[in-house]
Amino acid sequence: MPKKIVIIGAVALGPKAACRARRLDPEAEITVVDRDSIISYGGCGIPYYVSGDIAEVKELCSTVYHAVRDPEFFRQYKRVNVLTRTEAISIDRKAKTVLIKSLETGKESELEYDSLVFATGSTPFVPPVPGHDLQGVFTVSNLHKATLIKDKIAAGEIDNAVVVGGGAIGLEMAEALTALWGIKTTVVEMCDHVLPQAFGPGLARMVENHLRENDVDVMSSTRLLEISGDADGRVAGVKTDKGEIPCQLVIFGVGARPNTQIGQEAGLAVGPWGGLLVDARMRTSDPSIYAGGDCCEVRNLITGGSSYLPLGSLANRQGRVIGTNVAGGNERFEGAVGTFCLKAFELGVAKAGLTLKQARDAGFDAEEGMVVMADRAHFFPGNELMFMSLIADRKTRRVLGIEAVGPQGDAVKARVDAVAVLLPHKPDLDDISNLEVGYAPPYASAMDIVNAAGNALKNIMDGFSDPIDPVTFLEMLEDENNVFLDVRAEKVSRKMQAIYGDRWICLPQDDLPARWEELPRDKRLHVFCNTGLRSYESQLFLREKGFTDLKNIAGGYATARLLKPGIDEK
Repeated sequence: MPKKIVIIGAVALGPKAACRARRLDPEAEITVVDRDSIISYGGCGIPYYVSGDIAEVKELCSTVYHAVRDPEFFRQYKRVNVLTRTEAISIDRKAKTVLIKSLETGKESELEYDSLVFATGSTPFVPPVPGHDLQGVFTVSNLHKATLIKDKIAAGEIDNAVVVGGGAIGLEMAEALTALWGIKTTVVEMCDHVLPQAFGPGLARMVENHLRENDVDVMSSTRLLEISGDADGRVAGVKTDKGEIPCQLVIFGVGARPNTQIGQEAGLAVGPWGGLLVDARMRTSDPSIYAGGDCCEVRNLITGGSSYLPLGSLANRQGRVIGTNVAGGNERFEGAVGTFCLKAFELGVAKAGLTLKQARDAGFDAEEGMVVMADRAHFFPGNELMFMSLIADRKTRRVLGIEAVGPQGDAVKARVDAVAVLLPHKPDLDDISNLEVGYAPPYASAMDIVNAAGNALKNIMDGFSDPIDPVTFLEMLEDENNVFLDVRAEKVSRKMQAIYGDRWICLPQDDLPARWEELPRDKRLHVFCNTGLRSYESQLFLREKGFTDLKNIAGGYATARLLKPGIDEK
């Protein structure tokens, strides 16, 4: 008898699993059910549809050959039966049946299965603040919501918007509202910087300032208290612990919760994040039932623990594994390191692995090293500075994470991807220092920034470099007792001296061999340059001359000016 495969959910993982299973098992009876009428679309493209980068919603539902992936497409071309506007009500694991209900007619029926797949996704979280149910409050959950948002904007109903949450969806929606439509947009983030789960404060604050440069207000360390409405029940503004913001649109982007209710009711095991637990073959605690995508948890390949990573890229890869296995194969998905990338106006943003805080919270004795370097050969036209942080464990020197920001997003993503593929294999700093990557002046330096990041962190762990991170440096500027040694050219260092007076010492690196004796020995010297390289070399030189209280300011002026625009202006 043909194998009966039932898949609940038809957005990303469900169709991928169905198509893979069909290719491997031409005789299987494959049925996919979904509550929605629109299926198999690129949900991660929603912000770009709202922004206008993607002109029509059907483009998110089409193949590369411009065929619309609707139920008829799956029936005719994939020989997969898709039941839209159909809800899975319950599962009888003993009988191996799924009770379904038509949302159009109310009729209930049963589907038998040999293998069942959960591709139920997640639901955006909406905090239960007063006013969360007013007209004009949205989540970015599906194409229907996206179309409603875009229609309201196109009709001229929105002058001001508030995005609650500074994660990826929040920032993408802030750009979408601002870039094309010119809507005055404010991002409200409860944590002390945007992208709190992906980045440390240094690079994240670069992103924040870039958003502000593009007319997006960012309010970090801010709590939403209430959404206020007008007499007609429409959004009129939000109240925060830092004041009120008038608006006609509120978009929540504060995370998602896995859709696992019927799975839990059927007795399937869930993890600490509320997602279904799966093994490496993507099987739940019932070996006949599989799960993947946003509704499940996966093994974190760095910490070894369970993690929740609702990413479209993982859903598609897991869908192929599940499709293979329900058709009788034996593929494995061992877990993930959490690789992530984002476009924020003109900045490319990418990371993989753990942030410094996450690494320390996981029990590692973690250290961070930062480098600033051209993404191409410094002599090649069009090069741009890239900012990169590498995180590793002091005891084992195992690399735990990487973060990068730069104007040329493809270059940023390529560097992070190069390290991401190594992280499951527990690379150490030598592996990164000597990582073999392609070189040509139009694309990279002979010593790539990835290699430089490994070298910088090795220098810290070997005791050659004693850095201060750029966020701490900015805080130290306010303390009159701190003394800084600027080893850049005098014409640029004098600007800082004009602001900070005698505690800002201007002494170019070229002059250090002749003038080092002029420097005070009774105070700590915080050495400063443009990117951190010359200050590191100067630190080494002064240490040879007997100076013992020295700190190198990581990232130098190039980083400081992005974290504090106008730092050298009175």
